[in-house]
Amino acid sequence: MADSNEQRPSDRSTPRPPSLPDALIPCIALIGLLALSYALFGDGASSGPNQVALLFCGVIAAGVAYKNGLPWSGIREAVVDGVATGLPAIMILLAVGALIGTWAMSGTIMSMVYYGLKLLSPNYFYATTALVCAVVAFGIGSSWTVAGTIGIGLMGVATHMGLSPAITAGAIISGAYFGDKASPLSDTVNLAAATAGSDIYGHIRESLWTSVPALGIAVVVFALLGRPGDFDATALLASIEAKATVSLWAFLPLLLVFGLSVARVAPFVAIFAGALAGGLLAVIQDPARVVAFANAPTLPHALALLKGTWSALANGYTVESGDKAIDVILSRGGMASMLNTVWLIITALAFGAVVEHAGLLNRLIDPLVARVKSPTGIVSTVAGTAILSNVITSDQYISIALPGRTFRGAFADRGLAPVMLSRVIGDTATVTSPLVPWNSCGAYMASALGVGTIAYAGFCFFNILNPLLTIVFTLLGWRVITLPKHADSTEEDDPQKPRLRVVK
Repeated sequence: MADSNEQRPSDRSTPRPPSLPDALIPCIALIGLLALSYALFGDGASSGPNQVALLFCGVIAAGVAYKNGLPWSGIREAVVDGVATGLPAIMILLAVGALIGTWAMSGTIMSMVYYGLKLLSPNYFYATTALVCAVVAFGIGSSWTVAGTIGIGLMGVATHMGLSPAITAGAIISGAYFGDKASPLSDTVNLAAATAGSDIYGHIRESLWTSVPALGIAVVVFALLGRPGDFDATALLASIEAKATVSLWAFLPLLLVFGLSVARVAPFVAIFAGALAGGLLAVIQDPARVVAFANAPTLPHALALLKGTWSALANGYTVESGDKAIDVILSRGGMASMLNTVWLIITALAFGAVVEHAGLLNRLIDPLVARVKSPTGIVSTVAGTAILSNVITSDQYISIALPGRTFRGAFADRGLAPVMLSRVIGDTATVTSPLVPWNSCGAYMASALGVGTIAYAGFCFFNILNPLLTIVFTLLGWRVITLPKHADSTEEDDPQKPRLRVVK
């Protein structure tokens, strides 16, 4: 309930547009405080210090907005709405935490590791990881689901092979985001096409011109990073067989998640169903393990099974098998493990909501839009805006929608087709989001894969190359798509169905 002495919008004078210093102060403060946070706390920066920095900078941005005539009630509503946009991501995070817990207990994670060790070689592991994740993400249209399911298993395989967790995470994210931005089932693909005013299948076809070369180069680099030499997993496989539950039945929860994803069931429902399936599988396949984890000898057997499964969903699974390598893989998960990331997302979205509501980001962008004339200039400006938005607003969806709204008219004025705008948005806003530690995507990937964003970001070769290629292509005059010059034709002027002419 609003305070009685709070000024209503009608009590305030007409809001003034923000000045350049107004727009710069919160952004500079954010960058400076986050840099100081990492300098002081290192890997622990995301466990509280970053959240404090984001909240403090949100207060600064709110002060700037209020100074310019925006009422507190409107600022508060903007924050509430901004945080609300992140609720689906938060629910998915909690579901992934639950899934990791029950899959660790049921043997699903260790079965993925076991068969991965049998099938994969360190020589081509990173390259194969990127390709497998690309294919699966294309099929289901979700980078988050891929990272939170098979990505976890691949991280376990890499650990047992003595390979780099950071490079493995980079390969998983590279493949997952290629599939995500190339799939008609992806929400980011649909959003990019809708905000730019292009046809979704035209957008996908156009995106492949830059995405395929970027993935190809990334796979080659991952292949070069492979560790030469033979890998004898005999002793390790025997240890896993002796101390963990391994079977092909353990893949049923994974197949359930993929099946529900292909059927276009909401990601939270699909992932949480997989978590429940993991718990049920553990109860059926190894009830003694579940009862032992419950640590409740006085409870009836059925209630002990329920408590063990419930505990794995809430707080994760822990085990002491005597093998540290196995214990590291299996002792993890639970919704509680994701709460720190949830805290980060909430503070980041609150800051981003105030910045957008106050018009601070547009104040930085609008002068650039007015000045650039060439296709290379406007494409570079879109790319910079998308990346800056990922950093400032901390939300992938805002970073997709904002350039679409801002540059749609500018592209039309310069005779450039909407499908070109949607391609550039996908090549920049979508793929750079997991590279920002406080972005919802970066926070999710770090939590799901167990590797800090700063550690893996330099190995996300696809995500780094894709924005560069879209600018280089435009600079060279490749895939510069213009609208037909027939103003008297309504059909040809329809931005949803442009008759495109490619300037090569």
